[in-house]
Amino acid sequence: MSKDLSKAKSPTTAGALLVGRMSGEDRRQQLIQVAIRLFSQKGFRGTTTKEIAQAAKINEAMIFRHFATKEDLYSAILDYKACTEGPVDPRELVAEAVKRKDDRAVFEGLAYAALQHHERDTDFHRLLLYSALEGHQLADMFWERNIREFYEFLGQYIQERQRDGAFRDIEPRIVVRAFIGMIIHHSLNNSLWDKHRRLLAVTNECAAREFTNILLRGIAVAPSRYENGKRASTIRGFKKKQRR
Repeated sequence: MSKDLSKAKSPTTAGALLVGRMSGEDRRQQLIQVAIRLFSQKGFRGTTTKEIAQAAKINEAMIFRHFATKEDLYSAILDYKACTEGPVDPRELVAEAVKRKDDRAVFEGLAYAALQHHERDTDFHRLLLYSALEGHQLADMFWERNIREFYEFLGQYIQERQRDGAFRDIEPRIVVRAFIGMIIHHSLNNSLWDKHRRLLAVTNECAAREFTNILLRGIAVAPSRYENGKRASTIRGFKKKQRR
C-alpha cells in the first residue's frame, strides 16, 4: 500500500463523507473484502488506501479506525480467509485417514481440497503471489501460519510411514515440496495461463488422483498397495466432509 495506515490524518467534519449505516463488524468485513479484490488486481504497491476507501464508498479515515497499521489489515485478511472461506484444516480433513495409515486417502484428500480451494478463490491466490513478488509481510505471515504448519504435519506423517517401512528413505520435506509443487503448478496454470483448459482439461478429482498416483509410486515401497481399490470412495468421502 502506498500510504502507511498509522500516519493517516483524521478528516475535518466538513470534509467527511457520509457513511451508510453499517455495524462496525460489517464495515470491517467490507473493507477486508474490498482490499482483497484490489490487492489481487493491482498488487500492494499499486493500491492506495484512498482507492480502497473509494471502492468501499467511505471516507479514507474509516479504514484507519478499523486497521491502525497495514500489518493489522494483512493479519485481518488472513484471519478472514481462514475463518470464512479457507479450506478445512488439513489435519482435521485427513485425521481418520492418518489414523488408518491410508496413504492414498491422506494425499488424495489433501490434493483435492487444495485444488477445490484454489479454484474457488482465485483472488486470494493472486494476492499471495503479489505479496511474495513485492516482498510484503503478508507472504511471510501466510508462510508461518499455513505453509510451515503443513510441512510439519505432512512431514511427520511421511516419517511415521518410513518407520513403518511403507515409504522409501527420502527427505520428507522434499516429498512435501514435490507434492505441493504439483498442486500449485496445476492451479496456477488453470487460474493464470490456461484459463480455458486448452492444454489440460481434467477435473480436480482426476488431478488429485493422478498426482497421488505419481507421488506414491515414487515413494512407496510396495506401490501395488495403492492401486484402484480406494479411488472412488476416497474423493466421495472428502466431498462429504467439505460440505459439513
